[in-house]
Amino acid sequence: MRELLQIGGSVLLAGIPVLIWGNIFYKKEPENRTLALLTFMVGALAVFPILIYKVLRQFFPWINAFKIADFYREDFIGFSNIVVVPLSVVITFMIVGIMEELMKFIAVKVVDEDSDIKNIDDSMELFIIAALGFSFTENILYFYNIWLTQGADNLLMPFLFRSSFSTLAHITFSGVLGYYYGVAHFASPILQEEIKAKRGAVSRFVIKMLSLKRAKLFYEEHLFEGLLISIGLHALFNIFLEMNLTFMIVPFLVGGYLTLNYLFGKKENHKNYNQLLASERNH
Repeated sequence: MRELLQIGGSVLLAGIPVLIWGNIFYKKEPENRTLALLTFMVGALAVFPILIYKVLRQFFPWINAFKIADFYREDFIGFSNIVVVPLSVVITFMIVGIMEELMKFIAVKVVDEDSDIKNIDDSMELFIIAALGFSFTENILYFYNIWLTQGADNLLMPFLFRSSFSTLAHITFSGVLGYYYGVAHFASPILQEEIKAKRGAVSRFVIKMLSLKRAKLFYEEHLFEGLLISIGLHALFNIFLEMNLTFMIVPFLVGGYLTLNYLFGKKENHKNYNQLLASERNH
């Protein structure tokens, strides 16, 4: 009975930030509820492959990517004598960022079909929903572990931190990736619009014949850039925590929130590129 209470209580606590942040961001670009729920569920399940990996590396040490960091324990990087970070910490959290951001990326890819994403804002919204699902499962495990080992009396501060800072951090990383994913997803129509805006009739025809390879390169560049930025931001946030640079966390997350609001507000991100893609496929 006590264990059921701990599990149920952890689920309830983890659900509170999901409802709050979900309500804030869902209103910016409302999605089909079925699609939103499916994305949330797949995002929540995306935590488990990482947990399985953590178990497997105990039995198969050769798959432990974190051993790379051990070679750089004596190396340090920094901008001054005030902020000096061990290179091993940077590598460790880059690996963490790669794992978590790739799993959230895969979660969106699982539910994404051509008809699902109409514009770049849709892409950002889906990635944010996937991040909320990921954060939901992560918080359940985190709260349950504290409740089990330290007691319910020690849950308040972790709950406040995870609900406000950690959940918003996941939203920020994935929202930025969602923007780049949306730009990459609509590479072809975006390039077509650029061609129409900047070229004459003859030039448009010639470039259109060569645009397939360019569109593929555009797609790969923006997708890689989005993954690199989201992984870098993820690593930076974790480094702030690890090095007790807590004074950097609030401006870091405020900047992330303002960036997401700015991207949601850009007019071109509301454009229904999916109609242009459908027209292109029909031809």
